Amino acid sequence: MNISLTDSLKAFVDTPLGEHGFGISSEYVRELIQRDQDRVRLRAMLLAGAASLSGEAVTPNYFDKLRAKVGAKGKAARTAR
Repeated sequence: MNISLTDSLKAFVDTPLGEHGFGISSEYVRELIQRDQDRVRLRAMLLAGAASLSGEAVTPNYFDKLRAKVGAKGKAARTAR
């Protein structure tokens, strides 16, 4: 795939390459596309959640359980490496 950019956009893309550890401009563009995909997926999940039936009340205890669940999954992922 080829993408044509104006000189000012090319300069903008070329600037972060070294600053952010990208070797070539296509790595930077790929990262931008992946971030946009993540944003689209997150938006879809948020909209699905908003449209779903209400569940457990959101209290401090709810967040404590959520943190414990996320912590356990993170620990399991680190152990699996």
